[in-house]
Amino acid sequence: MENNISLQHNIIYSRAYQKVQSTEHYFPEHALGIMLSGESQYFTNDGTFVMKEGAICIMRRNQLFKKLKNLGPNGEPIELISMLLDQNALHKYATENNIQRQNAYTEKPMIDLTGNTFLKGFFDSLLPYIDHPEKLTAKIAELKTYEAIELLLQTSDVFKNFLFDFQEPYKIDLEAYMNHNYKYNVPLSSFAKLTGRSLSTFKRDFAKTFETTPEKWLQQKRLEQAHFLISKKKQRPSEVYLEVGFENLSHFSFAFKKQYGYSPSDSSEQSNGWKE
Repeated sequence: MENNISLQHNIIYSRAYQKVQSTEHYFPEHALGIMLSGESQYFTNDGTFVMKEGAICIMRRNQLFKKLKNLGPNGEPIELISMLLDQNALHKYATENNIQRQNAYTEKPMIDLTGNTFLKGFFDSLLPYIDHPEKLTAKIAELKTYEAIELLLQTSDVFKNFLFDFQEPYKIDLEAYMNHNYKYNVPLSSFAKLTGRSLSTFKRDFAKTFETTPEKWLQQKRLEQAHFLISKKKQRPSEVYLEVGFENLSHFSFAFKKQYGYSPSDSSEQSNGWKE
């Protein structure tokens, strides 16, 4: 079970006691966070990033990623403090500090900031608000947001481009993008934004491109990949369903059996005689 406590609209404290928990995310805003205990592994198309206790990192907005969370070595809960650096706050900061609109950011979407003494001190200053969230007023949260921005700008010149590139996703090749990102189980509205479309335009373009609905195509594509992983790579259904984008094992098993006529567990046991 995971509890998310919003200390303010853009400052969130998360605690989870589940041994292993996998989730998928799309953040429309930059997210700066510190792992207080436990461990999280972040999987993106650009690679894997592991956050252990004390790790600090920032993820760029408009990224899709899978997150696998594990308890600490002695059963410590998974605890994380995150600050979302939203576009409104960044626009306001840029205006007040005469920062010009930057070119498109093309570097790494996740940056490791572990060991940064000043950012560690910054997050330490937020710890008392976990037990007293009422003390974190909107004004203090705004000051803290500005403090985080200042610290990032002092850390490296790259953050000026990282934070103040205000360009939104433009209309891109839908077929290429979906074939590359179908494993992420996020709402269609997120896929629409990330491909530079409104939801209605996304659905219309999708039908023209794939001659079916996004829902049907995504399920078919995920089942085909699961079919391959179980039969050819000898992976277990319990390992596969999250990887290909299903929310739970029972739904995956039901959909798989409906598609292929037998359960994924039967297929796993009989993979040497896999039906084509």
